[in-house]
Amino acid sequence: YHHGGSGAKIQSIFKGTPMKRLLTLLLVLMAGCQSGSSEPTPSATPDQPKEAPVVETVDQDGQPVDLAKLYKEGPVVVYFYPKADTPGCTAQACSLRDAYQELTDKGVTVVGVSTDTPESQKAFKAKYHLPFILIPDTEKKVLDAFGVSTIAGLSTRQAFLIKDGKIVWHDASASTDKQAQDVLKQL
Repeated sequence: YHHGGSGAKIQSIFKGTPMKRLLTLLLVLMAGCQSGSSEPTPSATPDQPKEAPVVETVDQDGQPVDLAKLYKEGPVVVYFYPKADTPGCTAQACSLRDAYQELTDKGVTVVGVSTDTPESQKAFKAKYHLPFILIPDTEKKVLDAFGVSTIAGLSTRQAFLIKDGKIVWHDASASTDKQAQDVLKQL
């Protein structure tokens, strides 16, 4: 969960919760943040695109984000991850960061979403020099709009590619270190 840490961070976050919930959460984090299938499970295809959710929210800095406006500017990748600054979630974000120039050359806007606080999202963005928007979806407004489930209050790992306001690709078990490669393949 936390590179180089003693586990005190996770203990302080979940202090006072039942052991079963903590173990379940740890299993989710280990499965969801350390691995991730690179084989997408699409629920929308180019032949059967679905309307993309229109949501207004804020980014890590409290600035307004209107997904409908982003859709009008070109393709948008909206990706969901369980917890900022955990190994798999960092690999997923850094995959998109490292391919950011190639993605933007294709007109793609990248948006990351998790249930982390604005402060956590801002710190994550700064620590890893992430050049894209991170949404602190603490009220699960964006998750609900996209139909992304949570486990123990954390988002499941998923990715969506939106073109012309339609979901043209949905990766229901998004990869960690191959996220950008999977998106570029779909483009």
